[in-house]
Amino acid sequence: MLFNSYEFIFVFLPVTLAGFFLLGLSSRNLALGWLVVISIAFYAWWRPINVLIIAPSILVNFVLARWLLRLTADKTRAGLARLVLLLGIAFNVAFLGYFKYVNFLATAANDLIGTNFVLTQVVLPLGISFITFQKIAFLIDVHGRRIPSFTLRDYGLFVLFFPQLIAGPIVHYREMMPQFQQARCRWDKENIAVGLSLFGFGLFKKVVLADGISEYVSPIYETASAGSEVTLFPAWIAAIGFTLQIYFDFSGYSDMALGLARFFGVRLPANFDSPLKATNIIDFWLRWHITLTRFLTAYLYNPLVLWLTRRRMVKRLPGLGGRAPSVGAFLQLLAGPTLLTMFVSGLWHGAGYLFILWGLLHGLYLSVNHAWRLFGPRNWSSKETYERFMRPTGFVLTFLSVVVAMVLFRSANADAAKELLQGLVGLNGISLPQQIFAQLGPLKGLLPSFVTASTVMSAQEFVFAMAWLGVLLLVALLFPNTLQLMARYEPALGVHPKPAAPLSLLRVLDWTPTVPWAVVMSSLVVAAVLRIGGKSEFLYWQF
Repeated sequence: MLFNSYEFIFVFLPVTLAGFFLLGLSSRNLALGWLVVISIAFYAWWRPINVLIIAPSILVNFVLARWLLRLTADKTRAGLARLVLLLGIAFNVAFLGYFKYVNFLATAANDLIGTNFVLTQVVLPLGISFITFQKIAFLIDVHGRRIPSFTLRDYGLFVLFFPQLIAGPIVHYREMMPQFQQARCRWDKENIAVGLSLFGFGLFKKVVLADGISEYVSPIYETASAGSEVTLFPAWIAAIGFTLQIYFDFSGYSDMALGLARFFGVRLPANFDSPLKATNIIDFWLRWHITLTRFLTAYLYNPLVLWLTRRRMVKRLPGLGGRAPSVGAFLQLLAGPTLLTMFVSGLWHGAGYLFILWGLLHGLYLSVNHAWRLFGPRNWSSKETYERFMRPTGFVLTFLSVVVAMVLFRSANADAAKELLQGLVGLNGISLPQQIFAQLGPLKGLLPSFVTASTVMSAQEFVFAMAWLGVLLLVALLFPNTLQLMARYEPALGVHPKPAAPLSLLRVLDWTPTVPWAVVMSSLVVAAVLRIGGKSEFLYWQF
């Protein structure tokens, strides 16, 4: 069941809220138990077999976590506790690996070493990547004694809480369960107002903005997949268009998740914070899929860097500290771990060569960015001059880097990606829609010979696509985001207002539960609801 569906908005959500608040009048435990049951129903709606697949995994992880809880209480059994933790991590990786990667691994073996493995149809449980990372983080936190106790109901609620099942965020038990334990489970007008507004913002972003631009983007990728050449303008429309599509799609789902959780008095962590405004790729990854970056940094990157640093210290080799770190230290302690972490990120996003290449490309971007931070500023006369140059330059480079990488993320196969990348640099020529080309009249003689007429896009499609790009770029780059608009009400965990200039756009648009904002939100929701049922892409089925 998708958040942007009639059955969710007009059936599932009202029933869920009614049951929660009615049960909350008599018993908080009954209300939280209702959330567990309704989350299971939500998970089973799309494909009931999902529950039969994921339930044994949840129970195994619960048993392992309870075992770890007992073992970590006895310091003499630290070795066994570590073994159980490794067993739990291996189980979860194997579970994810079978359902998500078995066919990819078979295809890779067939391609690379000439085997003849037969591909089988494997059911991919919804949200398996998000759930797996949460279960791994939970086991690590139990082993680290950061979770003193838990029940099966609490664990089930933590794993299956429906607002964060489809597209995250990836949450920690210790940031969620204290909120559930303190939740009043009663109607709260502020939580309802904030939740409705967050959900409304998100629904509008997904259904109107993201799905709106996808109508012009998807046909171009389909053209490339069919083996046809994509010329300069359509290639850039496809590249920038999909970047904006997934930007507003993910931003929309993140807002809707925040709003749905807020109905129950729970604040999810922020997962999206205007990443296209980033002035470097490091900043981009601190704003895009924030909780995934947090997970990979805490549980993969940091432990790996710490282990490598200790190895270098034993060998009396220098680390990254000091004003002049060595190239060897940079490659071993920063570039290498970064590339490995982003390789895992790419593989997590999808089982395919292009996802891996996308991850490695971002790993290269990050490594270059870190290298520039370490070695670049030395060549500038002052910090002010450096900042004045790097802020606009960094923004442009970051935006273009993200856009180019998104071609790999979206393309159906390597040949399609190749066609689009060639189109971006003009290797497939430059063309204009036939109707526009015909209207140029005498001006056609002034154009270079390689500019031709094309029937790939009609003049109307071309103009509408360019208009969509302009509007979406304006919104993404100039307007404050939802977290900023609603900061005074803590829309996400730990998000609070920041100082703003008296005449800034943020001050003018600051959200409050007033009649004018009620009219605005009602208009956005009506516009979104009227578009539900049209062409829409679900981008997270493979996560």
